Amino acid sequence: MNKILVTYATMSGSTVQVALAVGEEILHQGKEVDILPLEKVTDLSSYEAIVIGAPMVMGWHRSALRFLRNNRPALQDIPLAIFATGLSLTSTGETEVNGVPVFVDGNLAKAPKNFRRPSIKERYSNIHHYAAPIIKAARPSRPVSLAFFGGSLDYRCLKLPAMLFVMFIIQARPGDRRNWPVIQSWAHGLPALFNSIQ
Repeated sequence: MNKILVTYATMSGSTVQVALAVGEEILHQGKEVDILPLEKVTDLSSYEAIVIGAPMVMGWHRSALRFLRNNRPALQDIPLAIFATGLSLTSTGETEVNGVPVFVDGNLAKAPKNFRRPSIKERYSNIHHYAAPIIKAARPSRPVSLAFFGGSLDYRCLKLPAMLFVMFIIQARPGDRRNWPVIQSWAHGLPALFNSIQ
């Protein structure tokens, strides 16, 4: 067993490209890799480690959270890394949340304008708000890393409730904020992280 699974959920297709970049970088580290959408994953027993990625719009993608919850028994015995893509992230310099190491694209994360009174948008998009439900869904497994990357937004690809939320609450502008060198850097270190806990 020397294969790593990179699996993903997506809303508009941009997370697929991030998953492909992660898988390609792991492949360059000499590992075999399967890259599959979550709904195509039927058996985890043949993998030595798993990477799960999904976008954040109104929280992390529901199917990714459901995948973590539904596969808790199998994930207890397999090293796990997680990534989330988004357009807005508030950070106060966190390097971990609930004991899980956090990796953040510095171009995505912004400090609150007022640390004592963050805005509604800043409270909603803070790292802890996004990370805590992901970590809870993964329990008792503890991810070796939880990464936050810039995503890509095209309003035409969102359903109406998500589009309105992104426009008026998050106030994100359309565009591509994926930072490929940062994504590749994180993925490059995953095999060593996985090996360190096996």
